[in-house]
Amino acid sequence: MSRSLGKAIAKRRSIANLTQEQVAERLGIGQEAISRMERGVAIPTVARLAELADVYECNLDQLLTEASDREDDQAKAILAIVGRLSNADRLLLIEWLKVFANRLLPSPTST
Repeated sequence: MSRSLGKAIAKRRSIANLTQEQVAERLGIGQEAISRMERGVAIPTVARLAELADVYECNLDQLLTEASDREDDQAKAILAIVGRLSNADRLLLIEWLKVFANRLLPSPTST
């Protein structure tokens, strides 16, 4: 979880178009602390996550959901992406996803 949380923190920083130094300055901490969080070496407290969400102008739950490996959270993330598409594009994506998922599934062994 710490690695995926770190990736979510780094992604949000990138979306906010901020450097690690700028985030560190806004939070009153060192740049190395931001680097450690983004690499998953250090796990931020809930209070620090809330501060990061404020700096990145996103909701705390967005940071946590992006880092989650729970099926429900992953489904919400997919829904957020797909929801922005037109109906025709969603249908196309569903068909493509079926093909792709079938390729990822192990093939049945013949006996």
